[in-house]
Amino acid sequence: MSTSPLRKSLRVLSLIPPMTQLNTPYPSTAYITGFLRSRGVDAVQADVALALVLRLFSKEGLQSIHSEIEKQEQTTERVALFMEQFDRYSATITAAINFLQGKDSTLAHRINSRSFLPEGPRFDTLEVYVDDEGGDPLAWAFGALGAQDKARHLATLYLNDLADVLKDAIDPRFEFVRYAESLAGSQPTFDPLADALAKPLTLVDQTLVSIALTAFAEHQPTVVLLSVPFPGSVYAAFRIAQAIKAHSPHTTLVLGGGYVNTELRELAEPRVFDYFDFVTLDAGERPLLALLEHVQGKRGVQRLVRTFMRESTQEGGKVKYINLAEPDVPFSDVGTPTWDGLPLDKYLSLLDMLNPMHRLWSDGRWNKLTVAHGCYWKKCSFCDVSLDYISRYEGTTAEELVNRIETIVQETGQTGFHFVDEAAPPKALKALAAELQARGTAISWWGNIRFEKSFTPDLCQELADSGCIAISGGLEVASDRLLKLMKKGVSVEQVARVTKGFSDAGILVHAYLMYGFPTQTVQDTVDALEYVRQLFAAGCIQSGFFHRFACTVHSPVGMAPQDYGVKLVALPEGQFAKNDIAFIDPSGVDHDALGVALNKALYNYMHGIGLDTNVRSWFDMKVPKTKVAPDFIERALGISARR
Repeated sequence: MSTSPLRKSLRVLSLIPPMTQLNTPYPSTAYITGFLRSRGVDAVQADVALALVLRLFSKEGLQSIHSEIEKQEQTTERVALFMEQFDRYSATITAAINFLQGKDSTLAHRINSRSFLPEGPRFDTLEVYVDDEGGDPLAWAFGALGAQDKARHLATLYLNDLADVLKDAIDPRFEFVRYAESLAGSQPTFDPLADALAKPLTLVDQTLVSIALTAFAEHQPTVVLLSVPFPGSVYAAFRIAQAIKAHSPHTTLVLGGGYVNTELRELAEPRVFDYFDFVTLDAGERPLLALLEHVQGKRGVQRLVRTFMRESTQEGGKVKYINLAEPDVPFSDVGTPTWDGLPLDKYLSLLDMLNPMHRLWSDGRWNKLTVAHGCYWKKCSFCDVSLDYISRYEGTTAEELVNRIETIVQETGQTGFHFVDEAAPPKALKALAAELQARGTAISWWGNIRFEKSFTPDLCQELADSGCIAISGGLEVASDRLLKLMKKGVSVEQVARVTKGFSDAGILVHAYLMYGFPTQTVQDTVDALEYVRQLFAAGCIQSGFFHRFACTVHSPVGMAPQDYGVKLVALPEGQFAKNDIAFIDPSGVDHDALGVALNKALYNYMHGIGLDTNVRSWFDMKVPKTKVAPDFIERALGISARR
């Protein structure tokens, strides 16, 4: 659907606020900037999250931290250690950052010597890996040829030590991916955030404001968009908006993103609009087109789309939600994301966790792309299936997807792709693989799927041949009873056969696992761990992670708890965020205690340890014997082989 170009006098600046990711740009600004440019809008973008970290963790930044600490009468042990070794930190920080940016690979040898970087408390975790003969504690993980990976892990621990110092001495809310998360996550009242924003600026705040205002001065935007995907990026987004409002009161500020789409759907807090003029919901293309026309005087306020605003400029003014019925921009017409304006050579390739799938999240700069909008399954009981980003499923052609891929490769010079779909459709992936092969387009890619039977061994091989290196999917609670209650549409046997097909094709398989689902018993938990043990032993999966089930207001469990045998705990009154909701499970199982054992077992399974051990040995409490046959997965795979 074509529209007349908007006037060039309008300029839109999209900002990535702290904290999201440090190894690659969060894709929201790339998507919206690419879309707006396709509609004739002068659109630019900047990554404030990366800039903040690079400014704080520089020689000058460490000196500022040092100066702040000198004013303090008391410090923690790790802050004292930082002060003792400050000269070493100051002398190595530039080199360490350059190494993590991929600019000085030969430094790996000095880092691996363990005498170059100062080592704080974070390095204590390495003692877990010391072998009985007193050898290299990381040899098991990286081997003789893994010098770069080993050095990246050590440099990441070094950076984490510095982040801990910053947290202890400067700003207790600081974390690399969860900055002041508690102020916004499922927070019914705006008071904690308002109180934090009214306090004097910390060194982190001062640095953040300086960076934001520098970007503002460089681009001179008419409209500033702040996309907040997570609760841990909300506080910084409001700090940025606060600074821009004070500096340029007539600039239009707009808040959107995944956090808003999930937690602020019933927003009624007028104070939010002391910082932002508008808050938009769901896919941003249509609301932004309407909003930009409004800013230009081409559209009245009553014709906005999925937009919150305050009726009066006074603080007590009522919040109003306006949603003129207009069709969303089709997924096939959203255009190609662009990373123009983002410093692709400055992202940090971190290696924090040795989990093979989790490292893909933090190691390497991946171009993030979506195969389709929404989820083609949209039935899972624990998922926010009622929200637009899940419920509205739309795809496009393989030809258009590969056109986008080739454009991105040409722009960035990088051929790694992370498909960020909730669950990439098998038909679309098959067509994509065929198109990539037909054009001879060489990329590496990974993404999330459902372990459904459409992924045959032949299709798995086709995907591998097209560049697929890893996939992740939800096994959740490995119990056919609970999988049926969850409406996953898969069985444990099916998961075994599908994952084995991927593994046999040389594709890394990561399983999302869950515990604490309504009506899950201790027996269910023990049996689930036995299934997981057998999946690892049979070579079906190589990576996994146990998540504690959380009930959300937009999921089927949250909307119809009686269907799952639980009772919801009433949410406190509030006008701000709403998402997680507590519930009472009459089974009375202590899932938190069980979770410790589950994660301990899983950590060992990923390293090939304990695969022949009785699963009950991981639990500190008495648990029942598993009811799962010891050859269940082997028999499931045997059925597959005979077919």
